[in-house]
Amino acid sequence: MSLDLLTANDTQGTHAPSWYAATASLPDPEPRLMGEDQSDVCVIGGGFTGLSAALHLAEAGFDVVLLEAHRVGWGASGRNGGQLGSGQRQDQSWIEKAAGGPAARQFWDLAEEAKALVRDRIARHQIDCALTPGIIYATHKRSYVRELHEEAEKLSRDYGYDQTEPLDETEIRAALGTHAYKGGVLDRGAAHLHPLNLALGLARAAREAGVRICENTRVTNMTHGPRPVIQTRTGRLRSSHVILACNGYHGGLLPELPGRVMPINNFILTTEPLAEDLARELIRDNVAVADTRFVVNYYRLTEDNRMLFGGGENYGYRFPKDIGPRVRRAMLKIYPQLQGAHIDYAWGGTLGITVNRMPAFLRTAPNVYSAGGYSGHGVALACLAGKLMSEAVGGTAERFDIFASLPQPTFPGGGALRTPLLALAMTWYGLRDRL
Repeated sequence: MSLDLLTANDTQGTHAPSWYAATASLPDPEPRLMGEDQSDVCVIGGGFTGLSAALHLAEAGFDVVLLEAHRVGWGASGRNGGQLGSGQRQDQSWIEKAAGGPAARQFWDLAEEAKALVRDRIARHQIDCALTPGIIYATHKRSYVRELHEEAEKLSRDYGYDQTEPLDETEIRAALGTHAYKGGVLDRGAAHLHPLNLALGLARAAREAGVRICENTRVTNMTHGPRPVIQTRTGRLRSSHVILACNGYHGGLLPELPGRVMPINNFILTTEPLAEDLARELIRDNVAVADTRFVVNYYRLTEDNRMLFGGGENYGYRFPKDIGPRVRRAMLKIYPQLQGAHIDYAWGGTLGITVNRMPAFLRTAPNVYSAGGYSGHGVALACLAGKLMSEAVGGTAERFDIFASLPQPTFPGGGALRTPLLALAMTWYGLRDRL
């Protein structure tokens, strides 16, 4: 019998032992769903996707109940690297080949809307999440530099996006204080932020808009029909529409999901606060960084000058016991200057990935919608997914269908064999990174 992802690595109702949780103002838990209830819409999952969907729906006049198995922001939304990236997880050249030029333009415009949506919500609801501009995409291989620069030029020429700046080896070394990279691109239109505070701010806005949030309320079963029945351990809810917003924690609620969205684990640490001169030596302009390795290293400085560094994955259910030392080894390959820095926090999280690294939007019944599988690019896209599902519930599904119409392959072996097959593939790509 397989382990349960919702309980395999975490204590019920308790946020991960992260720097985010240590620096957030966590409200008291919302009550569980108890007994019989009903609503226009049931949203399952209290991360960015679910919170955004619930907020948009409530603003449109729907009666919304949001069910979260732990606490809002408990999953990937409250544990990630905090990078608000441009575009999709795949670049525009890939999307043009996969979907055609007109559709590629739609995907780009939606991604730009996603960033604007996050910024608008932060401003409108006065969410204190340390939004800071800039991400550098850095490459460890000289052969990749030209490809990165050409993609940036393409965005300017074909999509009118003028926020990128190519960096050569000298420029990226000055910007990042490391010899690890051969070049890269600075995207001033991207940003980084405190993701748990963003989630908590969206939850506050949703409550104020009338959403009934039930925490520590795990869904155990869902029965389809004109008014689906959502069963939890302590209650039962009948709703006209259901939005499934669980990403990597979808379990067996929808049989269509396990073959399309696979959970994997990723790990992050934060150091002790660094001296100002050392912090500026490492990341001169306080931007975030993501590199071009298949298993991505991503990092940034926190508001109190800690290095927040993410890297490494595993594909089972359990987090390793040595998260701090494991991620520290990856960090020191980039920044040997941090050899003596103490590790204050280290944590793991589960995200959802897809075969093609594009999000999986599914309509499994006329009144049941799902979105997830953001593949590490979810801060902006998850908030957009919530908005698009709210539009579909309201009767306008055209924008939801842009994503839903993109072919979404299943993992080889489906739900049963996907984990060992992916582990073999990732071992190969990890070896390729080192060559």
